[in-house]
Amino acid sequence: MKLTVVGCSGSFPAPDSACSSYLIEAEGYRLLLDMGNGALGELQKHCGLYDIDAIALSHLHPDHCIDMCGYFVARYYRHDGGRPPRVPVYGPGGTEQRLITAYDDVPDESSMREVFDFHDLEAGEDLVLGPLTVRVARVNHPVETYGFRIEYAGRSICYSGDTGNCEGLDGLARGVDLFLCEASFTQGKEDAPGVHLNGLEAGVCAQRAGADRLVLTHVPPWTDAQVNLRDAKSAFDGPVELARPGAVYVV
Repeated sequence: MKLTVVGCSGSFPAPDSACSSYLIEAEGYRLLLDMGNGALGELQKHCGLYDIDAIALSHLHPDHCIDMCGYFVARYYRHDGGRPPRVPVYGPGGTEQRLITAYDDVPDESSMREVFDFHDLEAGEDLVLGPLTVRVARVNHPVETYGFRIEYAGRSICYSGDTGNCEGLDGLARGVDLFLCEASFTQGKEDAPGVHLNGLEAGVCAQRAGADRLVLTHVPPWTDAQVNLRDAKSAFDGPVELARPGAVYVV
């Protein structure tokens, strides 16, 4: 599999990064995880607008889904070559209505589903998307949120979504080849259980799960990423790095 970091800033875009969005590719199949603020523009650096085969949204906070409104425009109003086929979108319950409300000016209530084929995620399910198997688990965030484990040809990537510590994340990350884990908070500075992880907690989670490699993501612009990197390294024995826009990992 190939993982491309489209955007990795948490909460709102950074000067050098869009919000959360990650492109997974295998055998020509393209799965996009999340499409936060600024991600649609960055995505076009890595693939064509109409080359995405499926989208999975971890949750419905704007920094993970709001650019779906722009993507609706690109697909619904395409005249060159005609409107493309509907793209499957897997998200929490209410994804369609959330996007309709955010866009606020759809031609009618069925417009979103004319370009997106919506499916509600369920904890514990395994999605078969092209050559990929995607395991889904509920994680620990104030709204309905899911983490994903993507498997292909005996290799695996885990994406935490937004989460505090939880058993769901531990299960997804167990023995994973690459753990793409959020690290929004700073140890000793923020203390809000059930919202986000800090760098130390991400490192502890990766160590507990026996992950091979840890990539820290969803670091907000106000968080010192180097502190989180240091803290994660203190708890995890394997290689650790910070996600950066445009980074590519072959797993």
